[in-house]
Amino acid sequence: MDRYQELLDLVATFKTDFDKFYLKQNKSAGVRLRKNMANLKKKAQEIRNEVQEVKAKMTEETIPPTVA
Repeated sequence: MDRYQELLDLVATFKTDFDKFYLKQNKSAGVRLRKNMANLKKKAQEIRNEVQEVKAKMTEETIPPTVA
């Protein structure tokens, strides 16, 4: 569950820039927000790849090797 907490922490850091951009229409906050969203996308891709690797390992462990 460390990955889940990482995502929560990452998203929580965006709050200030979200408010500044959408409520106060601060353009600089918009730039920071876009950068943060790119980092979120990168983190999400890392987690997707990790999930795929874990699934592959699980499948390898559950399928008995075939005897020729």
